[in-house]
Amino acid sequence: MDQPAWKRPHAVRVAGVSDAPQQRHIPNLASIDLNLLVDLEALLQYRHITQAAQHVGRSQPAMSRALSRLRGMLKDDLLVAGSRGLVLTPLAERLTQMLPSVLDAIRQMMNVSLAPAQRRWKVTMAMPDHQAVVLLPHLLPRLRDRAPHLNIVTDSLLGGALGLLEQGEIDFVVGQMGAAPLGYLRRRLYADSFSCVLRHNHPALAQEWTIEGFAALRHVAIASESGERFGEICDGLGKLGIPNSDPMVVSNVLTAAVLIAATDSVLVVPSRVATRIAAMLSLAVVPPPVKLTPYEVALIWHERCHRDREHRWMRGEIAAAASAAS
Repeated sequence: MDQPAWKRPHAVRVAGVSDAPQQRHIPNLASIDLNLLVDLEALLQYRHITQAAQHVGRSQPAMSRALSRLRGMLKDDLLVAGSRGLVLTPLAERLTQMLPSVLDAIRQMMNVSLAPAQRRWKVTMAMPDHQAVVLLPHLLPRLRDRAPHLNIVTDSLLGGALGLLEQGEIDFVVGQMGAAPLGYLRRRLYADSFSCVLRHNHPALAQEWTIEGFAALRHVAIASESGERFGEICDGLGKLGIPNSDPMVVSNVLTAAVLIAATDSVLVVPSRVATRIAAMLSLAVVPPPVKLTPYEVALIWHERCHRDREHRWMRGEIAAAASAAS
């Protein structure tokens, strides 16, 4: 019977005759059953076919066949009979040193997630600044304890936010969205009522708070440049029959609060936002003299990240922080 090619005697090299350079053969991984590496690890560790088979949950005949395939694949006996059982060939001894790191790398590749406390990572959240004022004071202390190496980046510019979620430029959007479009997911964080904010010695506070008095005041509005309206606070008092044709429009809530503190204007914002900015600038908070639709805050993300472990963990942290803020 012919011997396998890898067991045939090597040709004798003739002195004075140079061989042509041999190209190193790189095996095609597609032709290799990588499951055999697990069998090889057990065989090298136990140096006993039955014990190796028990370790990986195979039968003894199946492990014998695996050893035969490994011998053919590596063109080496790997384990040979000795006086006290099987002993390793020189190649097997080298593989004993190499194989653990190779298999560990494969295992890490299949489980790339580290505990949040161990990872150095970044999460980018697009949210209007008036929601950052409410959410971040509760979220950041949680993350400092649970993920100390996590860097939170917030962006109040919400234009094109859905596209940025899809492209992976941002991880989350916090804002208003009634229903998530196809390919996106939405989680309700909390609902809020509206409040009016005025300077603490505003003349209107000394009078009856009526719709007419409210409508007569100069209003401050916070601009929302997002076509998706994530950052919009109130969809316009005109829809309620309250004329307000010339509001002062500013870019963020803190600028609006400073204007309120220095003028006889009024600002309508979600009540949690009103409470925070009023505490910072000694402003007065009163309910609006007209019923406004509740303001609902949602967390939006793209389905590309939906099953990601870190993303799922972060969604839970954001929801917990929002619950603490409500």
